[in-house]
Amino acid sequence: MNILITGCNGQLGNEIQLLEAENAQHTFFNTDVKELDITNQQAINQFVQENKIDGIVNCAAFTAVDKAESSKQLCTALNSEAPAYLAAAIQERGGFMVQISTDYVFDGTHHTPYVETDKPCPDSVYGFTKLAGEVAVQRFCKRTMIIRTAWLYSTFGNNFVKTMIRLGREKAELGVIFDQIGSPTYAHDLAVAILTAINKGVQPGVYHFSNEGVISWYDFTKAIHRIAGIKNCHVKPLHTKEYPTPANRPNYSVLDKTKIKNTYGIEIPYWEESLETCIEKLLSEEK
Repeated sequence: MNILITGCNGQLGNEIQLLEAENAQHTFFNTDVKELDITNQQAINQFVQENKIDGIVNCAAFTAVDKAESSKQLCTALNSEAPAYLAAAIQERGGFMVQISTDYVFDGTHHTPYVETDKPCPDSVYGFTKLAGEVAVQRFCKRTMIIRTAWLYSTFGNNFVKTMIRLGREKAELGVIFDQIGSPTYAHDLAVAILTAINKGVQPGVYHFSNEGVISWYDFTKAIHRIAGIKNCHVKPLHTKEYPTPANRPNYSVLDKTKIKNTYGIEIPYWEESLETCIEKLLSEEK
C-alpha cells in the first residue's frame, strides 16, 4: 500500500519512520508542512490522487495545550479542519485513515479508566478541537480508526521526559504536580501498534492506547530521575492549584486499552519498561 504520514517530524512521525524498513511491503510518503500543507484542501487532494495513496496516518496536530487557548483559529485549522480534508481525500480513493487523538477529549473527572464509549467532555480549546477532528474524520471517511493517547514522549522533539532530565541536572529542587493521574505513552510503542493495525487491516472505530500502569506526574518524574541517574535534585509534590496554567488539565486521564488489545492482538508494555528503553537511548545519544 501507499501510505501517507503527516507530521513526520514530530515524536510519533519520527518513530513510525524508524519502523518503515521493517514494513517494506508498503511505500511510505513522509510529509510535514514543507512537503504538504494539510490546511490546504486542494493540495491534499492533488497529493493523494497523484501518489495513489491507500491510507493516511495523521500525526500532525497543534499540541501546545496552553498556547491553544489564545490560538483558537490556528488550533481549529490544524486539529479540526485539516483532518476533515484528509479524510475526504482518502475516502475518494476508498482508503483508510488513522487519526491520532487525545485524552483531552475528557475533562478528567472520572475515577475509573475511560473506555471508548464514554461521552467526551473536553475542558480546553485543544480538547474541543481534537474532538471536532474525531467527528470530522468519522463523517468523511468510512474506514477511520481514531486512536486516543496520552502523555506522549520519545527520544525526538520536546517532551516531559527530556525536560525533567534537563531540569533535574540543572536544579537542586523541582516541584511537580502529584494530583494529576494518567499513563505515559512511549511513542515507539504507539507506532508499533499503528503499523500492526494497518498490517492486520484497519477496523473502523475509536480506540485507546497508552502504556500499561497508572502514575502521577510526580511519580513519573521520580522514575525518570532514578533511571537517568539523577541524584542531586529534590523533587517535591505540588497540587494543581499551586501551578496554574491557561488550559485546564484532566486530573484523571487513564485510558482503558482492552479494545485495541483484543481487536489487533497486541501486547502493550508496562510504562516503566518503556521509559527505561527510551532513557537508555537518550543517554547513549549523549555519548
